[in-house]
Amino acid sequence: MALREAPSPPILALEEKISARTAVIVVIGMGYVGLPLAVEKAKVGFTVIGIEQKVERMEMINAGQNYISDVEDKELAELVATGKIRATDDYSVLAKADVIIICVPTPLDAARDPDISYIISTTKEIAQYLRPGQMVVLESTTFPGTTEEVVLPILAASGLEIGVDYFLAFSPERVDPGNKRFTTKNISKVVGGVTENCLKTATALYSQTIMTIVPVSSPKVAEMTKVFENTFRAVNIALVNELALLCDKMGISVWEVVDAAATKPFGMMSFYPGPGVGGHCIPVDPFYLTWKARQYDFHTRFIELAGEVNLQMPLFVMEKINKALNQAGKCLRGAKILILGVAYKKDIDDARMSPGLEIMELLIGAQAKVIYSDPFIPSVTLGSDSYASQILESLAIESFDCIVLCADHSAYPYEELAKRSKLIIDTRNAFAAFAGPNIVGL
Repeated sequence: MALREAPSPPILALEEKISARTAVIVVIGMGYVGLPLAVEKAKVGFTVIGIEQKVERMEMINAGQNYISDVEDKELAELVATGKIRATDDYSVLAKADVIIICVPTPLDAARDPDISYIISTTKEIAQYLRPGQMVVLESTTFPGTTEEVVLPILAASGLEIGVDYFLAFSPERVDPGNKRFTTKNISKVVGGVTENCLKTATALYSQTIMTIVPVSSPKVAEMTKVFENTFRAVNIALVNELALLCDKMGISVWEVVDAAATKPFGMMSFYPGPGVGGHCIPVDPFYLTWKARQYDFHTRFIELAGEVNLQMPLFVMEKINKALNQAGKCLRGAKILILGVAYKKDIDDARMSPGLEIMELLIGAQAKVIYSDPFIPSVTLGSDSYASQILESLAIESFDCIVLCADHSAYPYEELAKRSKLIIDTRNAFAAFAGPNIVGL
């Protein structure tokens, strides 16, 4: 943390705009993080401009049409109609911005190394329009050090002084798609500023719409906090997935073991096995940490092992399908199989890195006849082929050799499926109440 800075005219002007909620906020990337964030800011009076390179999304926003489940359709429509939110693909609007929030994707490349090209290209665009009195906040999940080692040098080339002329912070998104209890507003917000003034202005901004702000000493601490949170989940999911593999060999129900262990009132936090991990965070963030650790000649063996365990779960599910079909006198090749749920978790419309999709792809590769039904995912693309979701009620359930439950959506009629299905592979323990010889769990 830098030495205490004296307030400068730019910070005073920015703080006044934030306090009065007259600051113009530009959110770059209007996806699962950016759009809910934009809506929360606009709801309290800020004017928000979203920069979105996907033309379809941009046009939908400007028409007041929602595409994110965590955003209320009516709220977005009203905010667009009153001019509080609009979208564009033109970076020149950055000249009008008082606050710029970066919410762009940070995927892994083919070698599972961090790809921060979107952060770099976006920051270069910002640098062209950077002026005194602006604040830039990075929310995209990334490796510790990105804000100060990558973003700051690009902005510093403008000649403006950090913490005096402009302000830079990192504040990780903590979105949990589909969670109705914890939303953008009531999830505590970690904030780390490059300087004391940077932290002050970022805290002032987020306190306008978020109930609890957690200031930390630097952007690097905030970045590490984010990757640690998701690595914690990845490691514990891997532990219970490995336990599931062992329990399967020992003829023990892993679900019964976890439920029994959960009765301990201390020292125990329940995690549940599944067909793998999906979404943009848990399968990705630990690899950001392992990549950064190698720069310090440190091998994160525990984290990398967890990644390996989680990655093998779709193959384990395939083994269960093949074995169950063989015991029923069927061959995997040519078997008629229904995948229930290709979203990466229950009751959401997000199929990013979904284990259900991987299992579907493996089955197709094994020459099974595969279709899927998911009320939240209307279509998917695997390789060069597209597949449309089938309406479950219109399907002849008895005709399928096997049903594989990958996402336990609330809308599925579990009791009816249990009664009518020849064989069900239940990766989520959703059919526990309807146990029978046709139900095979993990």
